[in-house]
Parts: sequence; structure tokens; C-alpha cells
Amino acid sequence: MKLKGLRWWIIGLIGLATIINYIDRSALAIMWPSIAEDLGMTKNDYALILNVFMVAYAVGQSVSGKLFDKIGTRMGYVVVIIVWGLSSFFHSMARGILSFSFLRVTLGLGEAGNWPGAAKSNAEWFPIKERAIAQGIFNAGASVGSVVAPPLIAILWAAFGWKVTFMFVGSFGLIWLIPWLIINRQGVDKHPWMTDLERDYIKSGQHKADQDTSAKGKSIAQILRYKESWSVLIGRFFLEPIWWLFVGWMPLYLADVYGFDVKQIGFFAWVPYVGAAIGSIAGGWYSGKLMSKGHSVNRARKTTIIIGAALMFLGLVVTILFADTPEKFVGIVALVLFGFQFAISNVQTIPSDLFSGKSVGSLAGLGGTVGVFSVIVMNFLVPIISEISYTPIFVMIAVFVPLGVGAIYYFAKEIKSVEEK
Repeated sequence: MKLKGLRWWIIGLIGLATIINYIDRSALAIMWPSIAEDLGMTKNDYALILNVFMVAYAVGQSVSGKLFDKIGTRMGYVVVIIVWGLSSFFHSMARGILSFSFLRVTLGLGEAGNWPGAAKSNAEWFPIKERAIAQGIFNAGASVGSVVAPPLIAILWAAFGWKVTFMFVGSFGLIWLIPWLIINRQGVDKHPWMTDLERDYIKSGQHKADQDTSAKGKSIAQILRYKESWSVLIGRFFLEPIWWLFVGWMPLYLADVYGFDVKQIGFFAWVPYVGAAIGSIAGGWYSGKLMSKGHSVNRARKTTIIIGAALMFLGLVVTILFADTPEKFVGIVALVLFGFQFAISNVQTIPSDLFSGKSVGSLAGLGGTVGVFSVIVMNFLVPIISEISYTPIFVMIAVFVPLGVGAIYYFAKEIKSVEEK
């Protein structure tokens, strides 16, 4: 049996895994008002639990990056999804800050693997000119998950309560493993369902280094010797907090500023992620379009990143000045997250532009770790600053936008394979 467009089935499954990933991680924030009332917990408890998750998530990015480089994407996904699915399920049994913190650690370790795993998979299954759109489809999963999660979780919570809701959402990833193991049977070279035409198309559009399946991946120390690698690390350090501020704190912002309950949060918090989902696909499509017109990888990536950054910055300024109703707030944040995803799909593709598949997971995972550590600092600041106003927080992440883009331009004078220079 031959299956046309097999690579799109693979990225489609990874996109679906990402939707599940975001449903699982969003459940705690969306149901927090109810959980806090039942268990007598506070916003400071939430901040601590959130940062415990982020520390584990940061460590998990680097560890899972090496794991995927070691055992491959097929079994790598099996390991990380079993860990995060069971962790999400057992949130139903948590009874306080210690049990929630432990389960958020295991959830963070598992969920972190989705990002370096996707970057590595895209390097294996897609030619260079299609990698940003593949990354965009994957990132759209995060946005779609954030769209689906609030109403889905609100409906489940209203029907069953927060404990049973965690059981439902924790089961989704374990069920996902069935089609993954059936469809992703082998790599590009040996998959029995792949047509010769698609295999030749993928191979002809990859780096020469990607073709050498016997080559060993570089160590982290070797990767960091290249100045270009730092464009990923510093760029993500400044850009990641923009996304995570809204993922982690928007439900609490709506509760604090507008007095929303779980149902109201569920039916408002999804709106910005529609913009994010569109931005994910649009950013990947646009850079691929530029390449198809003859522009270099460097120009296509940087042009797309700068457009997304401009939209982010503009949206954050408008949020500070004009977002005085919940309708205005979620509408403007939709523009911010559109810009973020328009740019980040290309930022996250840079590791596969610089290195072959054997090292992509390591750099992608390390970039995620560095980015998450800046998010952890932000999470400590938010509950303190928000006691006075959320405005300084929006100002801070607006300043991060030019710093992140500037780092990419400074450290990666030209985005291209460093192994073929």
C-alpha cells in the first residue's frame, strides 16, 4: 500500500498531539477558580505550581531533545506522551500544593518533548522550503488546543467537576498513540507506504548532511561553538514570555480584572488563539512562498520574523492604551498572538536550517529550555506586579519583542547550514 503525501499525515498527527498537549496543560488554569475554592488555595499557590511546571518543562526540553536524537521521533513520542497523559489523568487525585506540584513536574517533563520532537521530525520528513509551513501546522495545534480547551473544559467541568475532567483530558494522549504507531512505521528511507516520488522530493530538498544517516549528532558544546546557535537561544529567551504570559495568566487576568468565573473564562479565553492559529499557518506559508520565488532561506525567515514582530509590538502597545473591556482585550490579544505565531514558526525552524537532523533536536530543546527560564522569572513577577496593575507586565513583554528579533539578526548574520560552509 502506498499513501500519497505521507509527510502531511505525520505532521497532522503531531499537530493533533499538540492540540492534546495544550488541552492538558490549560485545564489547571481554566479550572483554577473552582480548584482553589474546593482546596483553599491562593494565587500565590498557583504561581508556585505554574513555575514548578515551567522548571520541569525547561529541563524536559533539553533532556527530550537528546532523547529524540538518541531513540528517534517514533519512540520518542511514545515515551513523552505516556508520561504526560498519565500525569494529566492523575491530577484528578491531587489534594494540595505538594501533589499538584509533583504532577506538574511529570507533566512538564513529558509535554516538553513535543517541541524538539516536532522540530526533529520536520527536519526528517520535509524539504527545507516546506519546514516552516510544517512547523506552522504543528504550532497551529497549540493555538487550536488553546481555542478548544476553554469551552471543552468548561463544559466538562460543568457536567462532571474538575476531578473527572482531568481523567477525560488525560486519556486523549494515550488514545493518540494508536494511529501514531500505525502510520509512523518507519523513517523516510524505509517506510513501505511512501511513494518513490515523495521520497525523492523530500531528499532532494534537504541539506546534504541530512542525507548521511550514519553521521553522529553534535554535542551541546559543539553546537554552542557556532555563533548562529545563539540566535535561537537568545531570540527565544526574549520571545517565549510573550506567548506564555497569555497561556498561563490570561484566565486569571479575566477573573481578576473582569470578575469572570470558570464558564465565562471558558467562553472568552479561546478567542485570541484563533488569531494564533491563523498566524501559525500564515507565517509558515509566507516564508515558503518567498523561497519559492527565489529568495534565500535567510531572507525568507527574517522577513517573516520581522513582520510578526511588528504586529506583536503594535498589539501590545494597543493593549496597554485601549483594552478597557473584555471584548477589546481578547480581540487585541488575538492580533498579538497572530504576530507571535507568524514569527515563531520560523524562529523554531532555524535549528533545522543550521544543522542536520542528528543535531536539530538538541538545539531545539536547548532553545526551549532557555526560553522557559525567562518565563519562570516572569511568572514570579506577575503575581507581585499584578497586585498593583498588569500594565507594567505588558510594557515589559513589549520591550522583549525588539530584543528577541535583534538577537536573531545579530547572531545569525546569514541563516544557512553551518555544516556545509
